[in-house]
Amino acid sequence: MRVVLGSDAEGMSLKEIIKDVLIADGHEVVDYSEEPAADFVDSALAVAHDLLEHEDSLGFAFDGYGVGSYMAATRVKGMVAANISDERSAYMTREHNNCRMVCMGPKVVGPEVATKIAREFLAADYAAGRHQIRVDMLNKMA
Repeated sequence: MRVVLGSDAEGMSLKEIIKDVLIADGHEVVDYSEEPAADFVDSALAVAHDLLEHEDSLGFAFDGYGVGSYMAATRVKGMVAANISDERSAYMTREHNNCRMVCMGPKVVGPEVATKIAREFLAADYAAGRHQIRVDMLNKMA
């Protein structure tokens, strides 16, 4: 799977860990933050806009807490993003909400939990069906 990453300076340590895991797991990784973005808004928007152009891709944005990237990403029309700190929520937000982007940060989750979050998110498939009503509602809001 094609996976897009972006980070500011505070999220770089976690982004690098997840990047290595994703590459080892065989994913194609597009990293918009080989060097950290000047601000989490820049990195989150880079990921969100890429995902809108590549419908089969998913992504992760990193900053200190993940909340800033989440707030920036959800301002992009058509982007469903989530600020996640546990692997079950990562799976369910993908399966039920067609979330395309997870935002997280090293001040909230450590490397082991972040790895589980990434793997669970990427393992889930959007179920559509009855869930599409909510996704359509979310897309109308942004």
